[in-house]
Amino acid sequence: MNKQESGIPPYRRGIYKSMYAGKLWTMRQYSGFSSPEITNKRFKKLLESGQTGISVAFDLPTQLGLDSDDELSLGEVGKVGVAIDTIHDMRKLFDSIELEKISTSMTINAPATTLLAMYVAIADERGIDRKDISGTVQNDILKEYMARGLYIFPPDSSMKLTTDLISWCSSNLPKWNTMSVSGYHLREAGCNAEQEIALSISNGLYYIRETIKSGLEIDDFAPRISFFFACHNNILEEISKFRAARELWYELINEEFNINNPKSAQLRFHTQTSGVTLTAQQPMNNSIRVAFQALSAILGGTQSLHTNSYDEAIGLPSEDAVKIALRTQQILAEESGIVEYQDPLGGSYVVESMTNDLITKSRNIIDEIDSNGGALKCMKMGLQQKMIHDSAWKQMRNFEEGRDRIVGVNIHNDDNNEHIEGQILDPSDTLSKIKDLEYIKSKRNNKKVDVSLENLRKYCKNNENIMEPLIDALKSEATVGEVNQIFKEEFGTWEAPSGV
Repeated sequence: MNKQESGIPPYRRGIYKSMYAGKLWTMRQYSGFSSPEITNKRFKKLLESGQTGISVAFDLPTQLGLDSDDELSLGEVGKVGVAIDTIHDMRKLFDSIELEKISTSMTINAPATTLLAMYVAIADERGIDRKDISGTVQNDILKEYMARGLYIFPPDSSMKLTTDLISWCSSNLPKWNTMSVSGYHLREAGCNAEQEIALSISNGLYYIRETIKSGLEIDDFAPRISFFFACHNNILEEISKFRAARELWYELINEEFNINNPKSAQLRFHTQTSGVTLTAQQPMNNSIRVAFQALSAILGGTQSLHTNSYDEAIGLPSEDAVKIALRTQQILAEESGIVEYQDPLGGSYVVESMTNDLITKSRNIIDEIDSNGGALKCMKMGLQQKMIHDSAWKQMRNFEEGRDRIVGVNIHNDDNNEHIEGQILDPSDTLSKIKDLEYIKSKRNNKKVDVSLENLRKYCKNNENIMEPLIDALKSEATVGEVNQIFKEEFGTWEAPSGV
């Protein structure tokens, strides 16, 4: 096999022959805060500024399947993302945005089925053919147990919801990416580059095995699995990381599965510049960090990219900071000249050597996980969690002892730090959101809601695919909290081992 060309297996140099000379990466800024109405305004401004895809951030209650008026949601409604309770919120979130013309990414995991079902419900209302809507839902529950903690249900029940979504989309939403396997959150939690590759690919392989057990063939769904990686500060290592991940995925898929569609072995990925590398001290320095992280992602062959805002270490990004982050991508696309070449660093001794080294190290980790029973069994033992904690501790010691230097923090940390005011949320927005929800609950047809929820429960008890009854329940004005309460009652809850 020729490793010297883009678009040729094992795809070290990119999955498309012409790469960005033929089509630019998708510029997708992650956004969501406060209310659906306010987030909708931000989406529209980003689209007007040249963004080519929408990426939705949900608040913590929504990510945990809770309604805004739940006592556990107190203090968190609309804080780190947009609060979504009912189909009315989804309508407001995408008001006057043409779903059939844009690609929507939703960073949602435990209640991924719920939020995708709600998105499909509003597409149905608008008369849009389900086959015409495109986007991605993260739907990666394993990394929640390992690194992020926003899970709800026991692992086996969560895997059932995951495969339900994948199976249903294979027949109903052919343009939808049914999973974005996330190395990003693993890396932000503390793992290193080879662990980011290994743990995310190991998770991806496990999802494929489980989905095949549910009755699908690999070519039915694998072309719609994508990955999501972080991009940190070591430029050459990050470029090599993306190349290594592509090649390793190709090799492992072909070793284990019989594929007929080449896309089943092509690792497509979204990149986000690293939030954990941003500093509250001298925050304008973050613009520089973001710029070269974005450059690394592009030179590594990403399919879509989010660039963080310089003020994100302080709070939610301000509108001006978000625009600068988007302009960073546009300058790289329009002014740098790098898009004219498929793989400008292909053949570099350093990059090729690093790529080979990362493949070897990552494969050793994957083999260790497989030899211990696979990703899910190892997670239940805390194996991956321990890897992440040990790596994070090592990084912290390196920083505290001065081996790793961060400009403005432990080096060049003069007293003249610029002051930047983070975006301030209006607390009345939360109160208004809760009042809206209470009003909807008082005015809807509660008998119809109850019937739809009991139908959903029946599908859970019978171990049937829950997507269609879930869509029906949300159309009846059932809330995110109500449908996920049905799942809790039928599936239970769980607490993952820490690995410490």
